[in-house]
Amino acid sequence: MREILRTTDITDLSDRDIPPMFLEVVERGWSLTAAGGRVLTDLCPDAPGTYIGRLTEETTINGRGMTDYDLPAAPDERTPLLVRRCLAYVCACLRKAQEEFGDTQVKAYVSLSFADTEEALLTSNVTFCTPLPDVRPYIPDLEAVTDAAVAEIALEDCSTWS
Repeated sequence: MREILRTTDITDLSDRDIPPMFLEVVERGWSLTAAGGRVLTDLCPDAPGTYIGRLTEETTINGRGMTDYDLPAAPDERTPLLVRRCLAYVCACLRKAQEEFGDTQVKAYVSLSFADTEEALLTSNVTFCTPLPDVRPYIPDLEAVTDAAVAEIALEDCSTWS
């Protein structure tokens, strides 16, 4: 992931980089669940689910694959556009979380991997969660992940990109 971020122009991220459906999610903001989970309001299911813990609740509700059907297939064109989309969405959501909760505890996780299809196009997933002191991290050994490029992003990281 470091190499992808190093070689991709991620300066001046803005709402223009975010697909309309994801921009609506940002605009609707955040909510607290009955269990205290911090979730994106627009992604909450109509019927509340049962989760084994707050971390699972947050990552399940907040996790989505980033829209990429409209992106070119060529990796040198696709990768920078997909990364910009993910990071712009992440930064907008993290800013909204700070406004809603008054802190910067929510973290974002962006993963990039190749689809298990004949084309093997680069795809991405974004989720958010609040690390808890008594719960193991969402991705325990981030540096050891080998089947995807993964980054943990805090609001502080966004200040250098937008």
